[in-house]
Amino acid sequence: MQEQNGKYIFGVVKVGDKGQVVIPKDARKVYGIQPGDTLMLLGDQNGMALLRTEIFQGIIDQAMGGLTK
Repeated sequence: MQEQNGKYIFGVVKVGDKGQVVIPKDARKVYGIQPGDTLMLLGDQNGMALLRTEIFQGIIDQAMGGLTK
């Protein structure tokens, strides 16, 4: 693992036959990812990102905070 200014390179992962990838141990440790956790995969034409669903929900809650029912 390489870290500089809060940015990480965890290495290269390989996509398996079922489309699965293994999140490197160092990445799981840094981000507190445990077995059974749910992650959201986001992407655009430039790439992909994984977010813990709790983080994404927090973003949605902030964005929706000013709206009333």
